[in-house]
Amino acid sequence: MNIKETFRVSIRAIKANGMRSFLTMLGIIIGVSAVILLVSLGQGASNSITDQIQGLGSNLLIVTPGNMQEGMNTGATSTNTLTISDAEAIANQSSVKYVAPYIRKNIQVSFRNKDYTTALEGTTDQYAQVRNVKMEKGRFFSKFEVLGESNVAVVGSEVVKKLFDDPNADVIGRQIEINQLPLTIIGILETQGSQGMQNNDDVVILPITTVMNRMFGDKNISMIYLSAGSEKLMNKAQQDAATVLRIQHSLTIKEDNDFTITNQAQILNTAQGITGIMTALLAGIAGISLAVGGIGIMNIMLVSVTERTREIGIRKAIGANRKVILAQFLTEAVMLSLLGGIIGILLGIGSAAFIGAVSPLPTAITVTPVVYSFVFAMMVGVVFGVYPARKAASLNPIDALRYE
Repeated sequence: MNIKETFRVSIRAIKANGMRSFLTMLGIIIGVSAVILLVSLGQGASNSITDQIQGLGSNLLIVTPGNMQEGMNTGATSTNTLTISDAEAIANQSSVKYVAPYIRKNIQVSFRNKDYTTALEGTTDQYAQVRNVKMEKGRFFSKFEVLGESNVAVVGSEVVKKLFDDPNADVIGRQIEINQLPLTIIGILETQGSQGMQNNDDVVILPITTVMNRMFGDKNISMIYLSAGSEKLMNKAQQDAATVLRIQHSLTIKEDNDFTITNQAQILNTAQGITGIMTALLAGIAGISLAVGGIGIMNIMLVSVTERTREIGIRKAIGANRKVILAQFLTEAVMLSLLGGIIGILLGIGSAAFIGAVSPLPTAITVTPVVYSFVFAMMVGVVFGVYPARKAASLNPIDALRYE
């Protein structure tokens, strides 16, 4: 029997028991579609996180209080060790292009008789360059407004919506109040959406001098954002900032840093590592159903061998050798697995595309999981089809012909 005839006989056998064949493939269909869907969700999440981190700014370094080593805080972050003078000292380094000291609080902002709780951020004019701030309307505050502790504010679109009831309202020049201090709105941020647990549109940004000196009397800041002069200067900028801060904080050689400097690449690698592990874990769990589907194929093929014992005996009696019988049953198992794999691939791609279209969950369909799923489905058919095929091929034709 040639290859063409083997395929023809296998297809005929699959069609003869259509419903049973479909139920046999169901485990493979579910397994392949689940793998593709979960990998697409994981890749989509990874891409989204990457875009968000890269959107933080170019050649970004972030200085935070406390010493973070291998994810564990070895210093008391409740004791804020960073000050405006630290940021000014870092700004004097040639490897650093922009520096923006930063403070964040939750406050209540008022407009007429309406109050609204939002995030207050205090920073300098260079924050706009460090964080790639884009404006929908108006402008960001200037260096002179920072130096002059000006009563100016830049607001997010969510604040406009909540305070003025109209997201398209022209609020430039209107006054809001924080801690009874009147502030003139000079700009509206371009809509950014959420980043993790933080809504970037639900924020009021003021000059840091206004926040620290005219509102709360703070001496310390939450963190320092800085941008290296170029990508090549990232490591040097990080080293220079660390050296300056150790001098600023009068730390001895034996003392650990009371601050942490994280660069954009480290944040990105950490985030991608976490999403990669989660994606692999979820895909592995979904892959278990592929193995279960393989067991289902093996069981049904064993039943098929039993049901077709007499047929096998007749074929052997008229000259079919062991290899022909082995090839036929193995081909049936592989075809069932591949058909299930193809249906699963189409279902997985369709599900991922549907979820990406109707929900906020990002998805990314790539070729790699599709190819791997197809190859794995074929391997499942081979591995779990060998035993039934060998059992069919080893039947004694005389005993097979006697079988009722």
